[in-house]
Amino acid sequence: MDISKRDAKLCLRLPGSRAGTYTSTVTTLCATTGQILQLRDVLEHEHVTTVVMEATSDYWKPFYYLLEETLPVMLVNAKAARNIPGRKTDVSDAAWLAQLGAHGLLRASFVPPEPVRELRDLTRARSIATRDRTREIQRLEKFLEGSGIKLSSVVSDLSGVSSRAMLEALINGERDPEVLAGMAKGTLRSKIPTLVDALTGRFKAHHAFMARLHLDQIDAQTRIIDALTGRIEEAMTPFRAAREFLATIPGVSLKIADVIIAETGADMSRFETPGRLASWTGVCPGSNESAGRIKSAHILPGNKYLKAALGTAALAASRSKDTYLAAKYRRIAARRGSMKAIVALEHSILTAAWHLLAEGECYADPGAEHFTRLDPIKAKNNAIKKLNSLGFDVTTTPATAA
Repeated sequence: MDISKRDAKLCLRLPGSRAGTYTSTVTTLCATTGQILQLRDVLEHEHVTTVVMEATSDYWKPFYYLLEETLPVMLVNAKAARNIPGRKTDVSDAAWLAQLGAHGLLRASFVPPEPVRELRDLTRARSIATRDRTREIQRLEKFLEGSGIKLSSVVSDLSGVSSRAMLEALINGERDPEVLAGMAKGTLRSKIPTLVDALTGRFKAHHAFMARLHLDQIDAQTRIIDALTGRIEEAMTPFRAAREFLATIPGVSLKIADVIIAETGADMSRFETPGRLASWTGVCPGSNESAGRIKSAHILPGNKYLKAALGTAALAASRSKDTYLAAKYRRIAARRGSMKAIVALEHSILTAAWHLLAEGECYADPGAEHFTRLDPIKAKNNAIKKLNSLGFDVTTTPATAA
């Protein structure tokens, strides 16, 4: 089946009258629920053993969700089932898929069961709402520049308690910077003189109107995030143990653990090895080699939601103290740069997640001294070279046991 928004091209490949022969019939059907249910009855009547489908965007979902109830369905990546250029039509694509599927030359894409799909919808919606809220805060910050209000140059968060109180007062007509700066709370009160300068501007009625709209948008996104978080907590009930395991990895918060579970289904039997999971996510080098020459090793596109969550976790882990991941980041960043080091940490976090979910245990950190213990002689020689480069002559003596 080659599926588009309005219809789908179906190639039905059936055994012929003689052994080793097959007949193929291509038809077009509408992508409506009634038509799909009729198609399901036809396929069951013909004793179809495998349904192979490839689609544009998410238009495969109504077909897959209705057919999977009674038939073995295989969703394939269009890249893996690419037809010959110059001879490509929807009809030929359907026939090509039928032929490849009959010979076992296609690999099914990972489609999780319905409870995980619902959890995935929630976590993805929360990620989008969080990103939209951040963008709205950035728009507010840029707009305030036009009024001469430099609040964002003093405070770290425009949506914080102190910042919000000052902005609400500005919108309500308060223009005295001394009064506005006096609304600072906590450690921000030590910056009151700086706040007075930052809150001196030309904030007018127009700026108040626009700032009110931005704040309302921020509040709306906050309510959406809170509602989604509550719903996720309910959907996460069967996966609470897995989430607790994942949260023991440095850099992995509960929200990131939610994303890992929602995107992978927490069932590592779907991914035979940690390397297969890393390849599916897109956090391992690509393979493009010809005649013994590596043309490219760039990481390939993968699951963008999981990759984004792993990036956040890797950044947090790189700043952690006395952990294996932080030591690995510093080790790789010194040779290959920070970006490659972050991708390496993403791969390590995902590998640890695979083992935790497959074996059902908490994370045991090897420690910041792992690489030193791995090769102590190399570590010693590197330290001596570093001291020599600084102009010191070094003599080493083995320490005696106490």
